[in-house]
Amino acid sequence: LATGFNATCLSDRVYAGVFGCIMVIGLPLNAASLWILLRRHSLKSPNAVFMVNLALSDLLVIISLPMRIYFHATREWPLSNMACLIITMLFRNNLRSSTFFITFISVDRLLAVVYPLRSRHLRTSSNAWKGAAMVWLFVLVLNVPETLDFLKNANHSSCFDFSPEWRPGLTKDIAFVYFVLIVTMLAVNIVCTVMVAWVLRRHLSDSAKINNKMNVMLIFVMNLVLFAICFLPLSIGVVTVKPTELKPLICLSAVNCCLDPFLYYFSFDGFWKKKEDADPAREQ
Repeated sequence: LATGFNATCLSDRVYAGVFGCIMVIGLPLNAASLWILLRRHSLKSPNAVFMVNLALSDLLVIISLPMRIYFHATREWPLSNMACLIITMLFRNNLRSSTFFITFISVDRLLAVVYPLRSRHLRTSSNAWKGAAMVWLFVLVLNVPETLDFLKNANHSSCFDFSPEWRPGLTKDIAFVYFVLIVTMLAVNIVCTVMVAWVLRRHLSDSAKINNKMNVMLIFVMNLVLFAICFLPLSIGVVTVKPTELKPLICLSAVNCCLDPFLYYFSFDGFWKKKEDADPAREQ
């Protein structure tokens, strides 16, 4: 028993260290990215709208990490069940909203490269904001049954400590829905990647000139990496493994907060430039 307890304490220290690194790296990266997107790029671009929402989602979960770090470092939860609920939902909402926004970015790039003229009426900032609003509404609706389940099973002394018998706030139905969504959006990202790669290689027309083909493909590669490393393992884990075995996958999924800012850099040739200096065509 003592050996098991020591192993648990050691693993929790590791989790605290991982979350600490994610916070130290992710906070300045996402804060700087959000500032640059808002100050130096026009939100008339649907791509920029999705990225602003993605950065906001990352920042919301990053500011919740200190308490998660404290719990894993001390094995104590000093706050209320409601505080635990809020922090838990911020984390889950980040994962869910991020998968949508990343997929929207892929679809937007697909339309811009493959169907530049036919998609102009679809690729508007108004439609992008509507899509973002629907994403936030969807993840908040999922929070309702999760909140009820969470409060029913919450343990005040161990906020993020899962017992083998139940999944706090994550019913089997929601877990399955999340898994199906992840697989579906991964498939969408793969299709977008293949189509854009094919067009850039063989059929790039004058109406869809791209300043930097490598950056365009890196966007899609980054999206696939995020799904493969951060989102897919956890979505599989919540329906296949015991809740007590989810912690490593949760740590891995949180890494998306550090990787997302690279999407912003690759998406705009003039990412560091002021909006009036950036290439307008590249902002589309």
